[in-house]
Amino acid sequence: MTFSILLKQMLAQLPAALRKLDPRHLWRSPVMFIVWLGSVATTIAVFADPSTFTISLAIWLWLTVIFGNLAEAVAEGRGKAQAASLRAARTDTIARVVGPDGTESSVPGTQLKVGDLVLVAAGEVIPGDGDVVVGVASVDESAITGESAPVIREAGGDRSAVTGGTKVLSDEITVKITSAPGSTFLDKMIALVEGTSRRKTPNEIALSILLVSLTLVFVLAVATLAPMADYAGAPQDLTVLIALLVCLIPTTIGALLSAIGIAGMDRLVRVNVLAMSGRAVEAAGDVSTLLLDKTGTITYGNRQAARFVPIGSVTDTELRDVVRLSSLADQTPEGRSIVALALAEGADDNDLPQGASFVEFTAQTRMSGVDLADGTQIRKGAGSAIHGWVGGTMPSQLTDVIEWISSDGGTPLVVASKHGDTSTVLGVIHLKDVVKEGMVERFAQLRSMGIRTVMVTGDNALTAKSIAAEAGVDDFLAEATPEDKMDLIRREQAGGRLVAMTGDGTNDAPALAAADVGVAMNTGTSAAKEAGNMVDLDSDPTKLIDIVEIGKQLLITRGALTTFSIANDVAKYFAIIPAMFMVAYPSLDALNIMGLATPQSAILSAVIFNALVIVALIPLALRGVKFRPASASAVLRRNILVFGVGGVIAPFIGIKLIDLLISTIPGIG
Repeated sequence: MTFSILLKQMLAQLPAALRKLDPRHLWRSPVMFIVWLGSVATTIAVFADPSTFTISLAIWLWLTVIFGNLAEAVAEGRGKAQAASLRAARTDTIARVVGPDGTESSVPGTQLKVGDLVLVAAGEVIPGDGDVVVGVASVDESAITGESAPVIREAGGDRSAVTGGTKVLSDEITVKITSAPGSTFLDKMIALVEGTSRRKTPNEIALSILLVSLTLVFVLAVATLAPMADYAGAPQDLTVLIALLVCLIPTTIGALLSAIGIAGMDRLVRVNVLAMSGRAVEAAGDVSTLLLDKTGTITYGNRQAARFVPIGSVTDTELRDVVRLSSLADQTPEGRSIVALALAEGADDNDLPQGASFVEFTAQTRMSGVDLADGTQIRKGAGSAIHGWVGGTMPSQLTDVIEWISSDGGTPLVVASKHGDTSTVLGVIHLKDVVKEGMVERFAQLRSMGIRTVMVTGDNALTAKSIAAEAGVDDFLAEATPEDKMDLIRREQAGGRLVAMTGDGTNDAPALAAADVGVAMNTGTSAAKEAGNMVDLDSDPTKLIDIVEIGKQLLITRGALTTFSIANDVAKYFAIIPAMFMVAYPSLDALNIMGLATPQSAILSAVIFNALVIVALIPLALRGVKFRPASASAVLRRNILVFGVGGVIAPFIGIKLIDLLISTIPGIG
């Protein structure tokens, strides 16, 4: 973020910062509320003693509060800008609702109810969140994800969820509405990016309690200092005591704390991840185990034809043409991939012969194929199903090929033909789950960050082992049921580890809900998105690396600025305490190591620095401290050296420079 951009954002959000001076807002931040009370008291004192010192002090105390509000306002403003673009995608639509008797009626989208069936044709906007129950269509989701490429949404499987406000580009689908108006995914996104539904995280609450405790300690210390000063013969004005209190309480982190949390969620939105809670963002920073659903997450989700293996005397060309013929009318992803592979290997692109009829797959037969006009039947299916259809003894070569494909992590589809009483096994189609590109490299990155990856799949152990090795995950859970996933998560959590899981299917929903960080794919089902506490709009399972880095960055930033804020107070002791008691105790002049001009300039310089450092740290609070993979001890050491030592040194330099500037002002210098 350049200085000019930040300056424009600050100027734009200045009215919002002034509105936040309302005490009903400030009381949520006890530290800044104390500063507000001090500003009010000092302002009242100005009317009793309108000196240059008290007026200057009142101005800079008010600026301290405004600068603290400005940090939060700038963070919220960035989210509101994103919310405005999302609102532009929300349109009022007329929905075509299908009644129980099949009749259509036009209903405003705002009146849709959960369970309504809605027809959406090409060119129409989907009126509400739901699942495709009939049909397949190409959908433009750029208004939600920012990705211009259309996506396919189809009934059944894990790519059925559609979002209100997106547009159907081709075909017609029937959508079952799953969210009532006002609580749609788009509405939730708008509320979250605006910050209106952001709650403090456990870590943030704990830090707030620490800040309140420190503030109470300093309030009591300053309150008892007044009678002690009177007893010592060095009575102190109320304005000086207020200045001391404001400089000693942790105003820097108190002012920036909310901005850090908002900016963390904002950074997630910028990488197209929607966090449903701040708790999930924090938990992501401490994740040590990652469970990944195989289908649709590690692999593309649809098995694709990898090769055709002929049996016996059947040639490659003969098998290629037969499997293409058997799959021409098969509109499943597997069927389309078989035709595509056959064409890639040189098959003719002809339609089904005259009189041929397609035989669809059923759970009973576990086969599909085609019946030709001359009486020839061609079938493809599981080995046991083809064995029963063909009858007799299967070739030994077939058994070897099936075992080889299975051990390679693939799925064998046996192809056979029958004409009259003659049956022939022709070959095997090797279907394979295709691992997404770049998975090995991304999992290696996770491993370097100390995160263990576990692939979860319903496949048999042999297939799971092969896919796990190809993808580069650390471990796998095969033949997993939803209960198995839950048990694995509980075992990991019982060992003190935080667990993250990505998934997209309805069967992933229980595990997504149980995980500390549940990242649902936007392409997944509504049930998965409701169960998770994050939604990846790009549906990229490797996005978890970015999520973990942002989570760690949030925690590191909060810790770094807390260290800096507390370390800042050391220099302020040397500025204000000698100035307050130098008259009564001349020996305290030895503590005036900065050589500040007068007691008034020393106190005012500390207050001015206290205000300006908030503005100086706003960019760091919004951008975050740069994350570098390292151990907790290394991060702590870096925090102490950079922000602890830096927090001690910076005020000495800053306060001295400010003193040199203001010491020439009459009534202060």
